[in-house]
Amino acid sequence: MNGVILIAGSLAQRPGHGGHAWVFLQYLLGFKRLGWDVLFLDEIGPEMCSDEQGQPCGFAQSWNVRYFLEVVRRFGLGDSFSLSYHRGEQVLGLPREEVLRRTKHAAFLFNVMGYLSDEDILAAVPRRVFLDIDPGFGQMWRALGLADIFVGHEDYVTIGENIGQPGCDVPTCGIDWITTPQPIVLEHWKVGGTRSLPDTMDAYTSVASWRGPFGPIDYRGKRYGLRVHEFRKFISLPQRTGRPFRVAMDIDPVEGNDIAMLAQNGWTLDPPRNVAGDPWAYRDYVQRSRAEFMVAKNLYVESRGGWFSDRSICYLASGKPVVAQDTGLRQRIPNGEGLMFFSTLEEACAAVESIESDYDKHAKAARAIAEGYFDSDRVLAKLLEELLVC
Repeated sequence: MNGVILIAGSLAQRPGHGGHAWVFLQYLLGFKRLGWDVLFLDEIGPEMCSDEQGQPCGFAQSWNVRYFLEVVRRFGLGDSFSLSYHRGEQVLGLPREEVLRRTKHAAFLFNVMGYLSDEDILAAVPRRVFLDIDPGFGQMWRALGLADIFVGHEDYVTIGENIGQPGCDVPTCGIDWITTPQPIVLEHWKVGGTRSLPDTMDAYTSVASWRGPFGPIDYRGKRYGLRVHEFRKFISLPQRTGRPFRVAMDIDPVEGNDIAMLAQNGWTLDPPRNVAGDPWAYRDYVQRSRAEFMVAKNLYVESRGGWFSDRSICYLASGKPVVAQDTGLRQRIPNGEGLMFFSTLEEACAAVESIESDYDKHAKAARAIAEGYFDSDRVLAKLLEELLVC
């Protein structure tokens, strides 16, 4: 082993969100492939614990714990985690003394969105690296004096590949950002992984939230919005192309007008918890699809920050073509076959038509892009070089 890398993130807080779990798994499993010992750190409070019906319950009986333990154990991480409850009142996995021992000798802490707040661990680790997976939100919050989620770290990594470059509206906040694609561990995303399933779909799909946890931001005289503000622009795509479109959409029932509008325009809404509620169901949903149609949050589009969806990478690795809204990446990621960027409804229609004209060509190109640009071996090795970790 090369040593220990600590990775902190919020897995236990979001049971039933299979795609969210994969965000952390790509890094945990990817660093392990490179010969590192990994330790996943998570923490949860009493107010977050609930049963599968969303009713409050105790920590030990919660769906949060059952889901968390199933994920880490089934991916071979059963001896590589510590889940702290209520400021260490209870701990699952490695005991606190062992966590602190490993922390002192770790190469660095990879703190996803600055999630970890444990003062003892933060003080003991030799190096704190902030990983930004929602580029634009934290930077604008800090520039506006609303919140500073970056404080207390020595190094800063973002998946917004254009941050710091001309034409990008995301402020750097005086930080020297290391930019990186998101990684994918290809051995877990094989082409044809679901050929034995009888319910393979002939539909373009995606997994998304209609609004998400953050609100719009007003910055320098411009409003940066959410996915809902972009999705409505492409609502007629199923009718325009004559192709079936499905989306596992996390949308509140109070959004009745939008739900009706989606149905009227030919969209099928799949309940996310039913079809993508754990990492395995999520992977099956992706690999049963014909291709992905990905709409980005308005902030990502308007800021030109160079965000790319971790979901889209999973589709590409599965040999599924991706039609993705451009966030400023046309000149950075190979595209035109397998991955088709669009900015307008007309471009989206043309992309679907191109894929349908030679599906096999686009499917092979999709996997090739995943192998050439997002392979965790390549992405994480380069990131370690950027961080000057040998």
